[in-house]
Amino acid sequence: MQPLYLAVGFVVLVAVVVDILWTTLWVDGGAGPLSGRLTTWTWRGLRTASNDHPRALSLAGPLILAFTLAMWIALLWLGWTMLFAGDETALVSAHTGAQADWAGRFYYVAYTMFTNGNGDYTPTTSGWELASSFTTATGMAFVTLGVSYILTVLGAVSQKRSFASDVTGLGERSEAFVRAGWTAEDEFRGLERPLESLATQLSLLADQHKAYPVLHYYHSERASRASSMAVPVFDEALTSIRHGVSDDAQLNPTLVEDARSSVDSYLDTLETAFIEPADEIPPRPELGRLRDDDIPTVQDDAFADEITALSDRRRKLLGVARADARHWPPLEE
Repeated sequence: MQPLYLAVGFVVLVAVVVDILWTTLWVDGGAGPLSGRLTTWTWRGLRTASNDHPRALSLAGPLILAFTLAMWIALLWLGWTMLFAGDETALVSAHTGAQADWAGRFYYVAYTMFTNGNGDYTPTTSGWELASSFTTATGMAFVTLGVSYILTVLGAVSQKRSFASDVTGLGERSEAFVRAGWTAEDEFRGLERPLESLATQLSLLADQHKAYPVLHYYHSERASRASSMAVPVFDEALTSIRHGVSDDAQLNPTLVEDARSSVDSYLDTLETAFIEPADEIPPRPELGRLRDDDIPTVQDDAFADEITALSDRRRKLLGVARADARHWPPLEE
């Protein structure tokens, strides 16, 4: 017996099983300890190697998913191999009766994980026969679970980009978003239905980001399809409406607060993706841009006082943009 090999195999198997179940089934848990760190290291390494080139960063999401699935398979393979190595007599050749060497153990575990075996090696005791059955069960079950997880993430990526397009379609700066909702009748009624729809989409997106933190690392080459830009634009537009527009021209406050709560839910997901608030506060929205369209606003000093209380929130929004290698505010319009 080799107690060290048995211990290492057991620890590796427990670690990878916990990570798989944590990542794929625990909705409130975010990424598992292993896959979460792999995600962060892959993203940071790609940013450094590519110097934040958009095309290279657009590969981050697919690479992270591929690396995660490969890591799970490799650790399952390694863990079971080490476990079988804990007993030199656990496996013998079906043809010669010789004990399996390291190559034979790796080979046996590989075909046992994905099939029922081809008979080249055979376990010697009922205990190792049971271990072989568990090898097949974990291989088939967890690989299938991993593939299902990937398909779910890809569906969420499409929804994420749809939300971003809907926001930036109204404006790629928060001031433009507000101006797009202002009608000739001096009101924001045209913004009510889009705002309600966007709040619903963002609430769903927040739940998906919490369950699948890898979504934060699906980088879009086009800023107009990046939620890391759309969420700050959306929230800053809500801030401008809530605190920058005169009381007699206010949008339905219930809609505004509901939309802001959806942003709160999204910001709560940042910790699961190891995204930190920015050190500095971003420039505040420019009320002069709203006045150019004859939108009644409060005085700049009053707006500055109100927005100061939102400094922590706005630092998180800037952190979202920077974590995705974006600049905020975006290009001038």
